Amino acid sequence: MIIKNLPTEFEQARPIMQAIESAGFEAYFVGGSVRDTILNKPIHDVDIATSAYPEEIKKIFKRTVDTGIEHGTVMILDHGEGYETTTFRTESGYQDFRRPDEVTFVRSLSEDLQRRDFTINALAMKETGEIIDLFDGLRDLDNQLIRTVGEAYERFHEDALRMMRAVRFASQLNFKIDSATLTGIEENSALLEKIAVERIRVELEKMFMGQTVQAGLDAFIDTDLYRYCPGMDIYRTELQSLTESELPSLDSDTEVWTFITYLFGLQNGSSTHFLKTWKTSNQIITDVLKIQKVIEAILAEQLTPKVVYDAGLERALSAQKIATFFGGTIKNDEIKNIYQNLPIKNKSDLNIDGGQLIKVAHIKPGPLLGKVLFAIENQVVNGDLANKQEELVSFATQMVTEEG
Repeated sequence: MIIKNLPTEFEQARPIMQAIESAGFEAYFVGGSVRDTILNKPIHDVDIATSAYPEEIKKIFKRTVDTGIEHGTVMILDHGEGYETTTFRTESGYQDFRRPDEVTFVRSLSEDLQRRDFTINALAMKETGEIIDLFDGLRDLDNQLIRTVGEAYERFHEDALRMMRAVRFASQLNFKIDSATLTGIEENSALLEKIAVERIRVELEKMFMGQTVQAGLDAFIDTDLYRYCPGMDIYRTELQSLTESELPSLDSDTEVWTFITYLFGLQNGSSTHFLKTWKTSNQIITDVLKIQKVIEAILAEQLTPKVVYDAGLERALSAQKIATFFGGTIKNDEIKNIYQNLPIKNKSDLNIDGGQLIKVAHIKPGPLLGKVLFAIENQVVNGDLANKQEELVSFATQMVTEEG
């Protein structure tokens, strides 16, 4: 098979490949970019594998950076863009079920591809567009099948994260997992506990953002992978309920975690605890909690301008999407309309600030000043007070008087 019209990303990298080949070595595009090109999907990172050892690469090119020299990876900077090349290698050991104890550089493309996870990711491409397929990856692409290169047991013991990658690819590509591969996941699912939660989290997020989540979710549940994910072992029923539902299209990590926590019935402190076990960022935790409040208001039919204001438009729209799955009836345009009609979009839109209140309303700096500003903000958002400075000052003065 030959790809005649190479994507721009490959075309721009061809001089790198040609320079390596002119020096007497082999060079191939490998990995997901080759797979996605064959599937007519957008490509991202361009990975190059070569028979040249790192020191040989550094002699061919003037500008290089050792980005992962112990694993044979050198970045070439000669042509403007940075291109990472990795020497063909074999790996052995894997005592931690994630990283090899020993890496050996080799000259054989076959040996290098043999260590890869799935046949659809073990394809290589010459700079001319010719596909090298040593493990029937093209056939598996045609059959929409995810199958390990060689024995599933060996591949998953080398890197247990590959089990999560399998269910993620099933979701992203809408592929089935080969029966032997599926059995391998089921028999080795407990190995997932050996993997850093941050790595599992990335795969889970991608699975829930896939085009056919059920394709990955079925395998995730049936093989018991979910049992070895932080805090998920008690939620089989909730997860199972998703496999027969039309899920919302989740577009961000935040939406994924909001959806999961709401599905599990987690709120406030319980959500925070759960998300911390997954080592999500503090920003995601903050966003999830804010979106949950909007979901609750939508489902209770108590959505107010203040709720939308507190969340912001982006979070409110995420809430609408997720709430719809759980029975909410409010439409996307209604959320946008509420937001557009807000008197102010944030505190900085107020026609008064703390400094002005100190000067004009003679309020001393301290807790009372903050309380007054907070009250003004709420009154304006709710439409009970016009955002005009004289009215805001009058309200502040009256409030201070009442506070004594």
